[in-house]
Amino acid sequence: MDNLTHSLTGALLGQAGLKKKTGLAMPALIIGANLPDIDATCFLWLEGTEHLGFRRGITHGPPAMVLLPLVLAGLLWGWDRWQTRRGKRPEGRLPVHFGWLYLLSLIGCLSHPALDWMNVYGVRLLEPFSSRWFYGDVLFIIDLWLWLALILGTWLSLRREKRGGDGQKLARNVLGLCGLYVVANLAITQYDKLTNTSFPETISSPPPIAFWQRETIGVGGGGSFFIDGEKLGNMPLHACDLDAARAQDSQLDAFLFWARAPVLDRLEDGTWRISDARYYEVRDGRFSVDLPDGLCSEPGAS
Repeated sequence: MDNLTHSLTGALLGQAGLKKKTGLAMPALIIGANLPDIDATCFLWLEGTEHLGFRRGITHGPPAMVLLPLVLAGLLWGWDRWQTRRGKRPEGRLPVHFGWLYLLSLIGCLSHPALDWMNVYGVRLLEPFSSRWFYGDVLFIIDLWLWLALILGTWLSLRREKRGGDGQKLARNVLGLCGLYVVANLAITQYDKLTNTSFPETISSPPPIAFWQRETIGVGGGGSFFIDGEKLGNMPLHACDLDAARAQDSQLDAFLFWARAPVLDRLEDGTWRISDARYYEVRDGRFSVDLPDGLCSEPGAS
């Protein structure tokens, strides 16, 4: 999911009562909820589509879920100590307990891959022990309805708290509603997959706003894919020697490692391009790569 959703989830968890466990609880939850995305630094040293094969992997797996919260808790605990020595520690801050800081950082970090799993992009939950991608197909990567609930829930909870009311109960109720929303979307996805029996496998892609709808990507045989019945691509995958292409091009290798539904097209200028059915309409190069010359031929060509 996007980082606003991750941040608001951490904030609402804090408003639900966790922020009372220790000083600096809210930073632990909010930063922790975003910390696995530290892998975004790969944009500084990877080019093209190489980031697709790196992101949502090592920083989202079990070792990271142990180590990242430990680093965050240590930094927050050290910050509190530094402020205390300099006489700049806020008077209203609760005593800082390292154990609670670690636990809240862990909760924040764990919420991140849980949310990332919910969309069609995928996440490697077991990295580095396994590079398998997991997909929930439950929510669009930016869910405006979830945004609305999280923003209003956090704001109303803080507002009620400042007025002496029970902001904690309100936050818990909103978290419950968000949970029901996720369950409802999961049910819609499962219904879409169960009722679309024309293909061996179906990818149910939620749209940005109309959450009750699904773009059905049918997985046919021989590397063919269909969106709502319309065939994608104009060439079969076996028209190209993809093993040789991957060995020659690190961009293609990374892309195919990430791809869930690879689609092959031959463009009007003769270029062979491979993309992914999940993002077939994106034509700016973020989710497609051109193949090296000499490794593809039209089926039946001599």
